[in-house]
Amino acid sequence: MARITVYTDGSSRGNPGPGGYGIVLMSGAHQKEFSEGFRKTTNNRMELLSVIKALEMLKGGGHEVTIFSDSKYVVDAVEKKWVFGWQKKGFKDKKNPDLWQRFLRIYPKNKVSFRWVKGHDGNHYNERCDELAVQAAMGTGLLIDEGYEAVN
Repeated sequence: MARITVYTDGSSRGNPGPGGYGIVLMSGAHQKEFSEGFRKTTNNRMELLSVIKALEMLKGGGHEVTIFSDSKYVVDAVEKKWVFGWQKKGFKDKKNPDLWQRFLRIYPKNKVSFRWVKGHDGNHYNERCDELAVQAAMGTGLLIDEGYEAVN
């Protein structure tokens, strides 16, 4: 079982507006960075999508994963177990049900814990994820956030 550390961040230039996410994934001496940008989305969607994408990148399962995020929305929803109550109620009146359902499909494959970090507070990896997310949101060839644009 590998121990993996993940930093994630999401950004939206306007809310909604062009958005992106950034990920720094570390395991042992290995470190990788990922990002993608979308033409119209929200900050919370990008925060959640960054976590989903990071977990989807992990090969196999059973890894011990610690995710550092500055999103209270994501961290509290999982650590305080709100998302499991939302799931039981079919995500009635909740935002981003498509992404939460996707998260819940990948989440049980590893032993995942979350740690909240204060954003824009000098944490090197959080700052790097923010840079990646902002660059992705301001890039060209932005993707379509179909889960957002289909309902808005």
